[in-house]
Parts: sequence; C-alpha cells; structure tokens
Amino acid sequence: MDEDVTDVLFYQLQARPLEEVLPALLAKTLERGWRAVVRVGDAMRIPPLSDAIWSWRDEAFIPHGTERDGHAEHQPIWLSTEAAAVNGAEVLFCVAGAMPDAEELSGWKRVAVMFAGRDAARLEQARALWRSLKERDDLALTYWRQDERGRWVQQG
Repeated sequence: MDEDVTDVLFYQLQARPLEEVLPALLAKTLERGWRAVVRVGDAMRIPPLSDAIWSWRDEAFIPHGTERDGHAEHQPIWLSTEAAAVNGAEVLFCVAGAMPDAEELSGWKRVAVMFAGRDAARLEQARALWRSLKERDDLALTYWRQDERGRWVQQG
C-alpha cells in the first residue's frame, strides 16, 4: 500500500461492547510495533476504558496511559479526548462518540472509527463520515460489522 494513503477502518459494534473489543485491537496494534492514540468522545469514559484495558486478559499486558498518568512520550497507547500524537503514535482510534475531522486523517498510518451499531445517531454519524470520505484518493476505507457472535464481517 502507498505510504501516503491512510487506512480508515470503520468498526460497527453489535454483539460485544467497546470495553471488550478495543483491548484486542490495541494488542494487535502493539504486535505490529505501532503506537496509538485512543481519542475518546467523552472524558468520563476514559477511566472505565483504561480499567478495561488493564484487566482485559491475565496473560496480556497492554501498557497505556492517560493525561492523569502523564509522560505521554513513554506510553505506547495514549487515551485522551484529543487526536494529537503526543506519544509518537501512527494509529488513531476514535471511540465513545469521537469522530475524526476529515482534515485530521492525513498523517496517520491507520485510523479506526469504532461506534455502537445499535445507537441510531452514532450509526448515521459514521455513515455520513464514510460518504464524505469515500472519494478521497489519500484514504483506503474498510467497513467491518460484528455478526451476532461478535466476529468481524467486512461490509465495504
């Protein structure tokens, strides 16, 4: 893939909640040697998401931090309400109501937009974003939807 192209992945959560899905995707991000920023739409969601990441699996350790923890430059995963790559991140996750602005997509290797498919407003917001981005040559869009068992099925 062209290095100037940003992969934008839409994840429609249906069967499993964000607190279960996000840690698995963050673990895969770290396995690839990438750093990530998790942009959270509501600051009140940061502590429970951080707890979910810490307690995801006994055998898996996903190092991460928040503004409360400080030292962003030492954190491979950074949870924030901002999309700034203060930790040198290549990957941006937008969760809990956060949606990326079209202008902020450039410069990331990958952007993951995660939203609750059962929330009609969030679903329409994600679909509107997809429509606004699909003609851009600098983006490669992929749409994933969870089936009833929580497996990912590519939709677009």
